[in-house]
Amino acid sequence: MAEQPLYNQDVTKVLSDLQTDEKKGLTQTEANQRFLADGPNQLKEAVSTTLFQKFINQFKDFMIAILLVAAVVAAFTGELVDAIFILAIVIINAVFGVFQEAKAEDAINALKEMSTPNANVIRDGKDMSVKSTELVTGDVVRLEAGDIVPADIRIIESASLQIEEASLTGESVPVDKVATTLAATDLPLGDRANLGFMNTNVTYGRGIGVVIGVGMATEMGHIAGMLESSDDTKTPLQENLIKLGRILTYLILFIAAITFVVGLVRGRETIIDMLLTSISLAVAAIPEGLPAIVTITLALGTTRMAARNALIRKLPAVETLGSTDIIGSDKTGTLTQNKMTVEKIVVNAEISDAATTEPLSGTFGRLADILALNNDTKRTENGYIGDPTETALIAFNENHHRDIDTLFSEMPRLAEIPFDSERKLMSTVHPAPNGYIITVKGAPDELLKRATKIEMAGNIVALSDDIRAKLLSINSELATQALRVLGFAYKLTDTVPEEMTSEAVENELVFTGFTGLIDPERPEVAQAVAEAKKAGIRSMMITGDHRDTAAAIAIRLGILDEKDKETAVISGSDLDNMTENEFAANVHKYSVYARVAPEHKVKIVSAWQKKGKVVAMTGDGVNDAPALKTADIGIAMGITGTEVSKGASDMVLADDNFATIVHAVEEGRKVFANIQKALQYLLASNLAEVISIFVMTLLGWHILAPIMILWINLVTDTLPAIALGVEPAQKDVMTQKPRGRSASFLSGGVGAAIVWQGILQAVIVLSVYGFSLAYPVHLADAEAHRDALTMSFMTLGLMQMFNAINVKSVYGSMLGKQAFQNKLFNWALLSSLVVMAAVVVIPALNPVFHVSHLDSYQWAIVLFAGISIIIIVEIVKLVQRKIFKKG
Repeated sequence: MAEQPLYNQDVTKVLSDLQTDEKKGLTQTEANQRFLADGPNQLKEAVSTTLFQKFINQFKDFMIAILLVAAVVAAFTGELVDAIFILAIVIINAVFGVFQEAKAEDAINALKEMSTPNANVIRDGKDMSVKSTELVTGDVVRLEAGDIVPADIRIIESASLQIEEASLTGESVPVDKVATTLAATDLPLGDRANLGFMNTNVTYGRGIGVVIGVGMATEMGHIAGMLESSDDTKTPLQENLIKLGRILTYLILFIAAITFVVGLVRGRETIIDMLLTSISLAVAAIPEGLPAIVTITLALGTTRMAARNALIRKLPAVETLGSTDIIGSDKTGTLTQNKMTVEKIVVNAEISDAATTEPLSGTFGRLADILALNNDTKRTENGYIGDPTETALIAFNENHHRDIDTLFSEMPRLAEIPFDSERKLMSTVHPAPNGYIITVKGAPDELLKRATKIEMAGNIVALSDDIRAKLLSINSELATQALRVLGFAYKLTDTVPEEMTSEAVENELVFTGFTGLIDPERPEVAQAVAEAKKAGIRSMMITGDHRDTAAAIAIRLGILDEKDKETAVISGSDLDNMTENEFAANVHKYSVYARVAPEHKVKIVSAWQKKGKVVAMTGDGVNDAPALKTADIGIAMGITGTEVSKGASDMVLADDNFATIVHAVEEGRKVFANIQKALQYLLASNLAEVISIFVMTLLGWHILAPIMILWINLVTDTLPAIALGVEPAQKDVMTQKPRGRSASFLSGGVGAAIVWQGILQAVIVLSVYGFSLAYPVHLADAEAHRDALTMSFMTLGLMQMFNAINVKSVYGSMLGKQAFQNKLFNWALLSSLVVMAAVVVIPALNPVFHVSHLDSYQWAIVLFAGISIIIIVEIVKLVQRKIFKKG
C-alpha cells in the first residue's frame, strides 16, 4: 500500500514520525546528526563539463566531420590556404557551440542561488536563526509575512497565514494555509493548503511548520531533478543538418568509389591519378561553406530579433520558431499582467465597470472608503506591499484620485478581528464623525448572512429576500467570469466594542457592495493570438490556476471559444486519470490546461511532439523550467521571469510581450527560407561540379583540378551565399501554414530544383568544353584542352553566381527589380564575379590555377553560357507556374 501523503496525515502523526517536538523542536545534537546524514538543504549543481570537453564535443556533428574531410583533402592536394580556411570555419562553429552550451548550464545554478539565507527555527526549546542550508527534516520553523519558506514544511499552526506560490504553481492569488488535516486525496500542489514549499513567499499572517523535506527532496528539488535528467531536444534545424550530412557523406563515398573504379577499368589512368580525381569529386560534393552560412544567417536573424525585444540564447532557436505548430503559454505573468485589478464593482445591486465609475460619491464613495480602511497593505519606498488583492483595492482608490492618506490620518485603525479561512471575514474599527465605524470584508455569501440592511443610493434600507437573492445571483455571475469577488459591509456604533469577537461584532451589518477582481490579460495578447492563428499556429494556455479562471481568460484572449469551454478545458487531476495513450489520442481536443503541475506541462509538450508537432513553450516561473527545456523552443519572460526559467530557455522576451513571439515567428520563417535559398544555391552548384567531373572522367577529358574546385567554392560559397541570408521576407510569410517537424530544407520544391538546376549547369559546362574542343582557338592538343578546361572552369563559376539570382524564389520569376532589392547581395555578386575572373585575367595567376589566358571570343562564349542559366530557369519556372500551378 502506498504511503499516505503528508497533507492527509494528522499533525501529531507527522511530528511523531519525524521524531520532533512542536514546542521544543529538535535538539542541536540531533540536528547535527541529521545534517551529516542528509546533507545541506540546497539543490545539486548541474554536472558540468570543462570548456575543453565542450569544445571537443562540437566535432561530433556530421557536417563538421565533412568539413574536416574537406580540410584534409585540401591539405593533401597542397592547397594549405584552403585547408586553413576550412579549419577556421570549423573552429568558429565550435566556439559558437561552446558559448551557447555554457549559457544553458545556468538553469540549475540559478535554482541553487534562490535559497533563502536564513531561517527562524526552534531548537532545544529556543528560538534561533540559522542558515537555511543547515535546516534538517524535523526542524520546527517560524514564518512571518515577508519571509521566504526555507524548505518544504507541514503547517502545524496558522494565524491568517497566506503564501504566494506563483513561482511553483503558476497561481497568482496567495493560498490560505491551515494546520488541519486535508481529507481529499491526489491534490495538486496549489490545493495542498497545509503544506508550504521551498522558495515560496509568505505574504500575510504568521505560522509554524515542521520541515518535511530539504534540498533535492523538496518540490523545488524535484523540478531541479527534472531539469538535470531531461535531454536537450534537437531542433528541426539540427535534425535537418544531421540528415543532410549523412546523405552527402554516402553520396560522396559512392560517387568517388564509382569514379575510381571506372577510371581504373578504362586503363588510361594510374591509381594515383584516379585517387586525385576521386578527391576532386569529394571536394566538389562537400558544401564546405554551409555550416558557416547557416551560422551567419542565424546570427543575423538573432541581431534583428534582438532589436524587436526577442533575445536568442541558442542560435538554432531562430529557425525553430519559424516551424512552430504549437505555442503553450503559462497564464500568470505571460498572458496576464500578474497584478490583481478591480474590474467590476457592485453598488445599489447593479454591476458597474470599475474603470468608468467616476466620481465616487454617495454609496460608491462609502464602498471606496471601506476598501481602503479594511486593508493591511503597507506603503514603502518601493511601492505597496501586501496581499495582491488588498493592494488592488488601494490601487482602485488611487486610480480614482482619492486622498487615502487623509482618510488614514482621520480614521486610524483602533481595533481589528484578523481574517481567518474558517469564517472568511476580516473586521476593523475606526473613528467616525458621530462615533465609530466597523468595516467588514469577506466572502459575499458569508457577509450576506450577517447583513440585515443595505445602503442604496446613500439611503439605508432593509435587506429584503429579493435583494439578497439578486446579490447572490450577481456573485455567481461574476464568479463565472473568473472574477474574485469580495463583499463589503459596515455598521456604526457609539463605542469601540469591548469584546472583539466575530459573534459580538460581525452582525447586524449594512451591506455596501462587491468588488470583482481579476489578474487581467495583457492588452496586446488577443491580437497576437489572432495573428498566430492566421499563421496556422495553435495557442494553448497551460496554468496552475483554477479551471474557471483559466477558461474565462482564454475566452477573452481568443484561445478558447465559448462553445468549447466544457470540452476543451482539462485539469491536472483529469490528466492523471488518463493513460498516456488516451491522452496522446485526445491531446488535440484541449486548448486550456488548468491546475497543472510541472510534470503535466512536460507531458503536454511531449504528447504534441510525439504527433510530430514543433512546440514552443512560454513561461516565467520556476515551475515552467522543465517544460521550457523539453519544448523545441522554450521562451522565458525577461522582466518577470526567474533566472531558472531564463536559464532553461532558448529565447527570452525582453519586454514580456506575447506579441513579440509573433514577430519572432515571422523572423524565424524568413531565416528558414533564406537558409533554404543558400542551400539550394550551394547544392545545385556542387551537384553541377560532381556531374561535370564524373562525365569528364568517363569521356577521358581533362578534369577540373582540385584547386579549381576549391577556388570556385571559396568564391561562390561565401559572399553570395551569405547575402542570400539577408533576403527580405516574402509578403505571404505569415499566412502560410507551419511547415512542421517533418519538413526539411529540401521540401517545397527545393530538392527538385537542386537536381534539375545542378544537371542543367553541368550540361552547359560540358557543352562549353565540347564546343571549345570542336572549335579551338589554338590547334595544339594540349593548348586546346587547357583552353577548354579554362572556359569550363569560368563558365561553372560565373553560372553558379548567376544562379544565385534564380534561387531567390523556387517558382517565382526574378525578372525585374525584385532580383536586386537586396543591396548586400548586389555587391556580393559583383565582387565575386570580379574575383572569379581575376585568376584568368591576371597572367601571374594563370599557372597557379592551371588556366590559360582567354581572348574576347572565348570570353563571349563563357559569358553567354553563364547568363543562359537565368534565361533557361525563368522559362522552366514559367512552365511550372502555368501548367502545374506552382508558386
